[in-house]
Amino acid sequence: MIGAGPARRPPRALIFSITVTAIMSNTLIAPAIPDILDDLGISEGSAGVLVAAAALPGVVVAPLIGLLADRFGRRALLVPCLTVFGLAGGLAGLAPNFEALLACRLLQGVGTAGLINLAVVLIGDHWEGTERAKVIGQNSAVLTVSIAVLPPLGGLLTDLGGWRATFLPYWVGLATAAVVLATLPRSERRQVSTGEQLRDVWSHLRTPRMVAAVSTGMVTFVLIFGLFLTTLPLHLRNEFGVGATGRGIFLGLPAITSTAAALSVGRLNRRFGARRLVLGASALFAAAFFVIGTAPLLGLLAVGSLLYGLGEGVTIPALQDIVAGTGPATSRGAVVAVWTGGVRAGQTTGPLLAGALLGSLGTGGTFVAGALVAVALFALLAATGQPEDAAVVPAPPILAS
Repeated sequence: MIGAGPARRPPRALIFSITVTAIMSNTLIAPAIPDILDDLGISEGSAGVLVAAAALPGVVVAPLIGLLADRFGRRALLVPCLTVFGLAGGLAGLAPNFEALLACRLLQGVGTAGLINLAVVLIGDHWEGTERAKVIGQNSAVLTVSIAVLPPLGGLLTDLGGWRATFLPYWVGLATAAVVLATLPRSERRQVSTGEQLRDVWSHLRTPRMVAAVSTGMVTFVLIFGLFLTTLPLHLRNEFGVGATGRGIFLGLPAITSTAAALSVGRLNRRFGARRLVLGASALFAAAFFVIGTAPLLGLLAVGSLLYGLGEGVTIPALQDIVAGTGPATSRGAVVAVWTGGVRAGQTTGPLLAGALLGSLGTGGTFVAGALVAVALFALLAATGQPEDAAVVPAPPILAS
């Protein structure tokens, strides 16, 4: 057991590398989705299944990983998660049919279930208050820069080597696992019964702030994964005839505004509070999705994408800061992981809902439906006054990470 001091903090670059590895799961292959479906003879309605497969395991696995990380330490869970992620993702490129591809994606989802949340847990372990919000914002900015780079890379790889080439970069998960193993120290096992651990975690999860944060995160990721990662590639091809490389560029476009917003989260959080940031982001999502769904020109669609980026860059780090500030470090892994489980539920449900709506509403109508969901989210948050801002909790002794 050690205290959280600057000298004991893990390198930020290591935390950021975990985030980059995790975000590859869907952003890298999104531009290749139409090519994958065409090559394997699968209908467009299956696009949602392909995206959701990598998120579905996290609904159950993420909370379990959080509990285990609180007991055995962060490194003990990060290394196997990264290893499974890299192996399953790389082997997916060799899948002979759609069923085998989905099996690899499901296994990859088991690995990725513990990555984003454990990166946030490491930040919560070693930074507090405004500094924590600042580092979470930086981590989110790294995530959005990756979103700017990975889709164009996936599109380029698709055009150069076919859709299977887009799975080659997943092998980097093995390299990240090796770096984590060499850099993070081994943690002491926490001596606590499972019952005691669950009771401690439940006391934090049942608060109105956590219920609202989990619910908001789930709805937000229904919209992100259902509309932007699943519907937009098809919308760009069907309505505008955009090729794989172009689709990748459009998918990366929101990172411009998202990165700027994420880097400002520490300052914005100090001025407005995380709750107001989340409320404003839901309004931005509503406007962005309506513009994208009704835009007659690619230039106007680009404007909607930039608005979407602002909403994403604000809401994700704001919610992560609220969650990371809930409860002591001894429960942080589980608390953050439960929020991540809600996010994974959204990542799974969003593509499936989008796939169901595409046949009846088309791509544009699906975006408009998403805009209405964002309006409803805004109204609910405004009416309930949730989620509340994170409490400033004195830092207790924590597990070595």
